[in-house]
Amino acid sequence: MKINYIKGVLAGALAMAALSTGSQAATYDLTVDYVTIDTGDTKATGIGYNGASPGPTLRFREGEEAVINVTNNLKEATSIHWHGLILPYQMDGVPGISFPGIEPGETFTYRIPVKQSGTYWFHSHSGFQEPDGAYGSIIIEPEKREPFKFDREYVVVLKDKHPHSGDRILRNLKMMPDYYNRKQRTLGDFIDDVGKNGLGATLSERGDWGSMRMMRTDIEDVQGFVGLINGMSPDQNWTGLFKPEERVRLRFINASAMTYFDVRIPGLEMTVVQADGNNVQPVKVDEFRIAVAETYDVIVQPKDDRAYPILAESMGRSGYALATLAPREGMRATMPELRTESPMLTMADMGMAHGDMGHGDMAGMDHGAASTDSGSQGSMPGMDHSNMAGMDHSAMGMTDKADPFYAPGSGLIPEAANGGKFLSYGDLKAQKPLYAERPATREIELRLTGNMERYSWSINGVKYEDAEPIRLKYGERVRFKFVNETMMTHPMHLHGMWSILDTGQGKWNPVKHTISINPGTTVYSETEVDEPGEWAFHCHLSYHMATGMFRKVVVEGGPTVTQLGNGN
Repeated sequence: MKINYIKGVLAGALAMAALSTGSQAATYDLTVDYVTIDTGDTKATGIGYNGASPGPTLRFREGEEAVINVTNNLKEATSIHWHGLILPYQMDGVPGISFPGIEPGETFTYRIPVKQSGTYWFHSHSGFQEPDGAYGSIIIEPEKREPFKFDREYVVVLKDKHPHSGDRILRNLKMMPDYYNRKQRTLGDFIDDVGKNGLGATLSERGDWGSMRMMRTDIEDVQGFVGLINGMSPDQNWTGLFKPEERVRLRFINASAMTYFDVRIPGLEMTVVQADGNNVQPVKVDEFRIAVAETYDVIVQPKDDRAYPILAESMGRSGYALATLAPREGMRATMPELRTESPMLTMADMGMAHGDMGHGDMAGMDHGAASTDSGSQGSMPGMDHSNMAGMDHSAMGMTDKADPFYAPGSGLIPEAANGGKFLSYGDLKAQKPLYAERPATREIELRLTGNMERYSWSINGVKYEDAEPIRLKYGERVRFKFVNETMMTHPMHLHGMWSILDTGQGKWNPVKHTISINPGTTVYSETEVDEPGEWAFHCHLSYHMATGMFRKVVVEGGPTVTQLGNGN
């Protein structure tokens, strides 16, 4: 018995040694299936992995090779994109750009050299399979010890599950852009506004919005969803267990199709330790807003022997997701009071703050009419980015209601429900710089444009099917200038390479894979062009991406790209 025990210990030690040297591959078999998604209120056929939605949590280790065999059991082609992972472009999983897709009955083998750690996720990049349920989570263990401690962890995946299929939603939006807007203003609102502001001012304000064919409540394109946490509705009550005084790591992932969530855990302060898989200097907050496709890791330390609610309210206050942290099974946290007053857009969100960037007054502007993609804007060495137009980086020491990543006077500026600290991009500082600091070689302007009346979205006024690729040169450092000329918030995601978000903190700027661009703002990021191949760059709101806010990025030069096929 003792000999067998010693053999077991030695075998375990050898296995761990092999794993730590990267000689062992993590292998998973995934099937893509039609599944039944039960939210408690409705049951609908959707798409999932290994017979469920959400799919399983895949756990890799930095330094190893991940091998994932994906078998398509659908009657249509499919794909899987590994969101935020740095990998060979042929393994990125975007049909028509990085590979042809996976046909019905086929098995495709993804081989991914794991070069990072943190919290990520995966999802289909085919049609509307992701909104219909094809998503799952990824945890990558680091080679070295992390700069923070925790006693247990949970993945917390947010989802806006709608009773309509993705195809039906887009048809309805194209027919009537406000089809799903349940927050439209009424005669009662008009009377209230007259009482507050007077008849003349109210008529003038309504006329301004009417001339732009927009509504102040156009914050969420698609309402009427059920908010899910780990596939469970508020009534189904997903529960994570803890022991009092334990440090609990919560890995938040927003896998929604269209919905931003404001997340809080009443009674617990959250310490943000990662953003988009990358370590940040710890920030204590009471609430944070998570854009579609972003991830945030937070640590909480419940001290009392009671249940705590995890509440995620949609940015437009049209829905919510709810779960429980509890010391024992069967407990349900008391439902927190929801914020009943919905935010409304202001003229600042319509781009009036763009005046100092040369865009002028946008009233009556057709967002569909604009120029083509910008290319090089000349040499930039030594350029002073400390006072970029449209964003005063000196304002990073924020007051309670000032956030430089929102237009001054915006109706979307968030406030914590308890009056405490709400996370801003300006709070994020890299724990350790990922790249050496150097000036960008050129700047590319990406104007986020669209026509809400036709429900058509674009970049620089050009839809994807009519646009030339964005061409980058291997080894350069490119500065992207995002100018949001629409009234919607856009989470922009560059595949295959990191985006260094300019928060005015130099080498401590945070590194992200998805950057949220709020209405009426200009935001800058920089990218070290260090991955050859062809990549996607798009808004991660599903129906914005599908209607044109998408670009192909071609990286020219660099190491010879090996032509990888299925399983190579």
